[in-house]
Amino acid sequence: MDRTRSFEIPTVMKHGLGALASIHEIVRSLEVKRPLLVTDGGIVSAGLLEKAASYLDAARVPYVLFPEVVANPPIVLVDHGADVYRSEGCDGLIGLGGGSPMDTAKAIGVVVSNGGSIRDYEWADPQPIRKRIPPTVCVPTTAGTGSEVSLWAVITDPVRKVKFNVGGTSLIGAHIALIDPELTYGLPAAVTAGTGMDVLAHGVECYTGAYAQPITDAVALLAIEYVGKYLRVAFSQGNNAEARYGMSMAAMLGGLSYGTESAGAAHAMSQTAGGVHDVPHGSLTGRLLEPVMRFNCMAEPERFARIAIALGEDVRGLAVWQAAEKAVDAVEQLTRDLEIPSMHAMGFSVDEIPLLAELAFKDPQTVGNPRDLTLQRYTALYRRAFSAGHD
Repeated sequence: MDRTRSFEIPTVMKHGLGALASIHEIVRSLEVKRPLLVTDGGIVSAGLLEKAASYLDAARVPYVLFPEVVANPPIVLVDHGADVYRSEGCDGLIGLGGGSPMDTAKAIGVVVSNGGSIRDYEWADPQPIRKRIPPTVCVPTTAGTGSEVSLWAVITDPVRKVKFNVGGTSLIGAHIALIDPELTYGLPAAVTAGTGMDVLAHGVECYTGAYAQPITDAVALLAIEYVGKYLRVAFSQGNNAEARYGMSMAAMLGGLSYGTESAGAAHAMSQTAGGVHDVPHGSLTGRLLEPVMRFNCMAEPERFARIAIALGEDVRGLAVWQAAEKAVDAVEQLTRDLEIPSMHAMGFSVDEIPLLAELAFKDPQTVGNPRDLTLQRYTALYRRAFSAGHD
């Protein structure tokens, strides 16, 4: 069995307040003459598309607009985007928005370069992606998924009612991530909360999971530390520049913490449940994170104790087990402070637990969880998740 581990960053990261103003220069540096600009209606209505487009227009960089992205992008959307890319003679991609537009842009790139449908590229061994995506710039407008630097895209299959992962290879990574924290200033508090909890889940699951390695440990821990320091402030003061910058960096670090691997039970549950009900991924992951951490902490007590320190908890004089539990308690309190909605409020019912548990158990991310999982244990995790929070 090959036990060799690897870590690769194919993406150049450019960040700074007002960094969006250089988007035309970045597109030209990639020798792209006609990019497909992939975004969604919310970005258009918020005026962020107009802001990005103004820099492209002023520099006379032509682009083709594809504003059709929806949350939890389905197969048909990606394949349609690839058709538009080809018919319009595009030679590069810009993903502008949260995780959905950036994932869609990368997935369109997979189809354009490799042919067929995005359903042909669900992660498997051997890796189905054989060719690099076209030159791609990802511009995040939330501080959440880290898709601007991650080697994954998450796509929804409405027929199977599941989300599936595409990637796990540097061939899908964006060429340049352009991170401008000013684009996150106008986010509603609830979006800040949900996307921020997704960042925390990335850090926690990648730091404690089966695929942990030194480089991912480093970026995961710093992502957790930044969340502990900045998320409550960003939630409370939407235009706080330091907090927004800190959370943008946390999201980027959280995306890097995946490497070419996957997460654990919290993401196995949220991605599969997100295929059953169309709900915000971050809020759902945030609701599931504390129950999963409480279940997992006995498997990696020293790592959970280190998470407690990263979150600012005082663990002096505590046994490692007590310190590990402080990490879980800290996340439970953060979930309350950020007013993450309950499972019921997000449209789930207790009657769905058997289905949800079965879907999560079949998800490939189950393998990465630090504590062994069974169908019965997933059922218990969901019961705890349903008992937490308020409608």
